[in-house]
This record gives sequence, structure tokens and C-alpha cells, in this order.
Amino acid sequence: MIGKPLLLTYLYLLVYILLSSGVILYNKWVLSPKYFDFPFPITLTMIHMGFSGAVAFLLIRVFKVVSPVKMTFEIYATCVIPISAFFASSLWFGNTAYLHISVAFIQMLKALMPVATFFMAVVCGTDKLRCDVLLNMVLVSVGVVVSSYGEIHFNVVGTLYQVTGIVAEALRLVLTQVLLQKKGLTLNPITSLYYIAPCSFVFLFVPWYLLEKPEMQVSQIQFNFWIFFSNALSALALNFSIFLVIGRTGAVTIRVAGVLKDWILIALSTVIFPESTITGLNIIGYAIALCGVVMYNYLKVRDVRASQITAESIPDRVSKEWKLEKKSSDVYMPDIKDAGGNGGNLSTDDQNVDEEAPLIASSRLSHLGRSQLSSHTA
Repeated sequence: MIGKPLLLTYLYLLVYILLSSGVILYNKWVLSPKYFDFPFPITLTMIHMGFSGAVAFLLIRVFKVVSPVKMTFEIYATCVIPISAFFASSLWFGNTAYLHISVAFIQMLKALMPVATFFMAVVCGTDKLRCDVLLNMVLVSVGVVVSSYGEIHFNVVGTLYQVTGIVAEALRLVLTQVLLQKKGLTLNPITSLYYIAPCSFVFLFVPWYLLEKPEMQVSQIQFNFWIFFSNALSALALNFSIFLVIGRTGAVTIRVAGVLKDWILIALSTVIFPESTITGLNIIGYAIALCGVVMYNYLKVRDVRASQITAESIPDRVSKEWKLEKKSSDVYMPDIKDAGGNGGNLSTDDQNVDEEAPLIASSRLSHLGRSQLSSHTA
């Protein structure tokens, strides 16, 4: 029988997958000229940022659901502003791609995310160029090329927009690791929105004023409050679902859920948007790319676990040395036999406490730390 905590975890994962898929399909429906016909991706992104920033402000400052982090002007200027710039760029270019290419093909192109992130990390010095990872990146790239070749409605402009958005998102992820972690600052999805959403809104205002505002003045656009409110609410709910999933699962589970979500999204998009035709070459190419992505995820999780074991072995060695010293001092007790026996039993019990309990706690915290970096990549 499945326990209540495990059932709750599966429920959170299901909600995350549904919301993540729903937000992407909803954005496509709103932006597409064939459906709601609101071809202004920057405006839509600004609505999301403004709404999310306002709700995050209420949760942190008014209702005090989450405590704000210690933010100085230096950290905001050197960390939050550049991260917000790349975040705004990734959303802008990613949403613009919906105007030109299908949701299914966008998801296939998103398989390039590990490739872009890996090479940006190598350039920034946070990762090393390794043969095993490099081979996986080649496999992913080959798969995406095959999938692109099999795309019936291939559009160069839309593909360039999506790839540019992927590069911007990769830069954001690497900058988050380099800048925020160096400052010892960890942001969960709610505090991330509180600091980054308003700044991203400001960055998006400039291209909106130059590119979309003049067109919105001359074109007859339909503005339905409930459509945009529910769309922004869905995007905000996705961030909250990520917050819940992070608290109950590990990095491996989230990565597996992400892969499952991509397949579900590709299948759903062909049903909801009949113009999204998938060919056999599309599926073969994406399957090749997905093999590379899965192997890359396996290598990253393995490296993280190895680093955890290394980090935990240091206090373990100190603890064991202390116990050895304690046992050697016990030899000088009056009753050597009893002291030696008791010392051995106590040592075994202590090892169980020192080696098992901290292992659970540290691994739990490590999952939280890693997952918070990817809270906006779903």
C-alpha cells in the first residue's frame, strides 16, 4: 500500500507536469494568429512578470509566507540585474518562437539546453571539458539536427529565436551559479520572482516600447481580462508547483519528470494544434537527442553524489578518529574488560547515528540547493 507522503509526492509531480505543459500550450494558443491571435510575446511576458512580481511582494512583505533574503545593493547590481536581463531575454525569444514554429518542434529544440549550459559553464570556468560529457553533447546535437531535418514546417526565424532563447537561459543558469552561490545567496521560486520579476519587467519595457507598442496602436487587438489573468495565474501556479516538488523530491525525480513532461507535451500539442505534424524523422531525432540528455543527467547526478560522499567523508573521518582516541583512553579504565566491551558497543551505535542520520539530512539539503537553480527552466 502506498503511504500518504509518497502519494502526495506523486500528486505534486502530476500537478507540476500538468501545469508546465498547460502553460506552454496556453501561451501558444494566446499568441498564435490561428487561435486567440495576440501576436505580442513581449507584452504577454511583461504581464507574467508584473503579475508574478506583485503576488510575490504580497506573499513576502504583506502576508510574510516566505522570509526575504538579505539583499544588498551590491548583490542586486552585480547579480540580480544581469540574471534578470538574461531571464527576460530567454522568455522574450522563447515566447516569440511560438509565432513561427510548433510546440512539438520547440520541445525538440529544447533538448539543446544541456549542450548550451555545458559549454557556457566551461567558458565561465564552473565546469571542465570532459570526453564523456562531450560525447553526450555531440549525441544530443546530432539528434536535434536529425529532428530539424525531418520538420515539415521548418522555419529559420522561429528556430533562431528558440536557439537564442536557449543560449540566454543557459547564461542565466551559469550566472546564477557563479554570482549568487559565490555570494552565498539561495533563492527559492518565490523569492526569485520577488527580486527578478520586477527587474525583468523593466528590461522588457525597452524592446516592448520600440517593437510592439507602435504595432499595438495601429492594430485592432482583442484584450480579454480573464484570458490574460488566467494565463498569468497559470504561470505563477507553475512556480509554486516547482516550489512544492523541490521540497519533496530529489534531483533525479525532477529530471525524470521533466523528460516525461516533454513527451506528454509533444503528444498533446499534436492533438490540440492539428497543424503540428510530427514525422518519423522527428521522433527518431528526438529519441537520439533524448538518449544524450538522459546520459548527461546520469553523469551530473553521479558527480553530485560523488562530491557529497567526499564532503561527508571529512567529518566522518574526524568523528572516527575521535572515537579511536576515546576507545584508547578507555583502556586505562580500572575494569579493562568491561570498558573495552562497552567502548566497542558504544562506538558501533555512535557510528550508526553519525553516519546514517547526517547522510539523510545532507542529501535532502543538497537536492534543495541543486533544484532551486532550475526553478525557472521547466
